[in-house]
Amino acid sequence: MSTTKQVKVWFQVHKWTSLICTAFLLMLCLTGLPLIFHEEIEELEGKPKLAKQAREGTPKTSLDKMAEVVLKAYPQKVIRYVFWDEHEPNTTTFSLSDSLSAPPDNFKNIILDDHTAEILDEPKIQEGFMYIMLQLHIDMFMGIGGKLFLGIMGLLFVAAIVSGVMLYGPIMKRFDFGTVRTEKSSRLKWLDLHNLLGIVTLTWATIVGFTGVINTLSEIVLGLWQMGQLAEMTAPYKNVAPLKGRLSSLDEAMQTTQKAALEMEPQIIAFPGTIFSSKHHYAVFVHGNTPLTKRLIKPALIDAQTGKLTDMRDMPWYVNTLFLSQPLHFGDYGGLPLKIIWALFDIITIVVLGSGLYLWFARNKAIKAQLKRIEKSQQRPTQQLEESEILTLTAQKEISHE
Repeated sequence: MSTTKQVKVWFQVHKWTSLICTAFLLMLCLTGLPLIFHEEIEELEGKPKLAKQAREGTPKTSLDKMAEVVLKAYPQKVIRYVFWDEHEPNTTTFSLSDSLSAPPDNFKNIILDDHTAEILDEPKIQEGFMYIMLQLHIDMFMGIGGKLFLGIMGLLFVAAIVSGVMLYGPIMKRFDFGTVRTEKSSRLKWLDLHNLLGIVTLTWATIVGFTGVINTLSEIVLGLWQMGQLAEMTAPYKNVAPLKGRLSSLDEAMQTTQKAALEMEPQIIAFPGTIFSSKHHYAVFVHGNTPLTKRLIKPALIDAQTGKLTDMRDMPWYVNTLFLSQPLHFGDYGGLPLKIIWALFDIITIVVLGSGLYLWFARNKAIKAQLKRIEKSQQRPTQQLEESEILTLTAQKEISHE
């Protein structure tokens, strides 16, 4: 295939993949911008730390005692999860639902003081500006269907990046890198800016686009883990009768896990009957304490009747890939400096996407004007021109940037 034909093919790929995904990519960039700084936004809003700093050596209240406090306050609810937020020190959060089998969005979080077992807050997570931004960014309030749709848009975005790179070399070989022809038409100036900014943000856009696609597969990854590793870990309990009566101690389950996973910290406890456990186990998930290893969690299954450890394994590679991609997508590895870099690239990408839309409309206008000139010079209507003539004449103008 000749170079000109290759450029035409890549041009069509770039045009259509960009047109289909641009509106949704603009939405993702706009909603993603405040999400990058969600922690800093909360601080600016004056959100106080919930738990007071306790004296060193002050004993913590047992998890069993805190569970009693929560259930006494909400006797019609059941506990599904217990977890710890690194941004809220000296607190423990209990997630309650109407039943163990209730939908994921049926929950109420209760935050308790680790030392006094006092209920500190009942945050309303499913409302407010940041919640709307998050849901639009994740699934557009459409559940798994919205996630998968945005995943397809992400794949088209990656295809648009690849095709843009393939076009950049042949088209810009006659110019120095960074050339912006301000003396030419407005359309050519924006075309040069579009190409330049697209190349500058190439690596970032590819990383964010690819990790975004991975994040949209979270439900699929969870299902694979449930059918694979979790099923293997709970196989010995397949024919065991359902649990009856009081569950074993939460504190005992935690102590057993910590003995088996030295130098690891607890992140979440899933109760028996939840999607992250089995009907017979507490699932205690722990993580490391370095910037990288704290993103990788390890499940320990504790028999909820005897309190004994039955299995503990590293997560499979596809789950770890998901865990690592989530913070990378939002630049959440290197503190505020990396977040600022992520935000700058986000803004530049918004300019690239907006200029792409402008160029498409401007190109259509230019093509119509050119076809009128062709019709006048050929002394016959454009409808009578052969398709090859139109494609050749318009493509030559587009590829040469003249």
